[in-house]
Amino acid sequence: MKVVLLKDVKGQGKKGEIKEVSEGYAQNFLFAQGLAAPATQGAVKTLDNQKKAEQRRKEQEKADAQALGEKLNELTVTIKAKAGEGGRLFGAITSKQIAEVLEKQKIVIDKRKIVLEDPIRTLGVTKVPVKLHSEVTATLSVQVTEEK
Repeated sequence: MKVVLLKDVKGQGKKGEIKEVSEGYAQNFLFAQGLAAPATQGAVKTLDNQKKAEQRRKEQEKADAQALGEKLNELTVTIKAKAGEGGRLFGAITSKQIAEVLEKQKIVIDKRKIVLEDPIRTLGVTKVPVKLHSEVTATLSVQVTEEK
């Protein structure tokens, strides 16, 4: 009997797959638990439409991330901080502070997407990678100036 899996089923497959299973297994377990539905033409068509919609959504997310990435590549964020001799900062600039400055400029980026190996501890311009999507990474310039 052909069934469409509605959820991931251990040992059978992932959500959205069409599988051939015994009729007893389908009736007594899969249907009873709400894990699968009979693979009728309507169910298969609905599954195809859901997959296409998911694909379009992923493509749109990637396109949005690329557009934001191009904007970030051209942007330089300026942060003021107190510094001592030799351009060393009192404290450090973290990804949270960078995200807050971007938010003031109407660009909302989660601080966890800002890939900062170590906090910035010196004056000057630092290139900071920002992972916007699994396939899109932008580079943001962060300029740290001395606060007087």
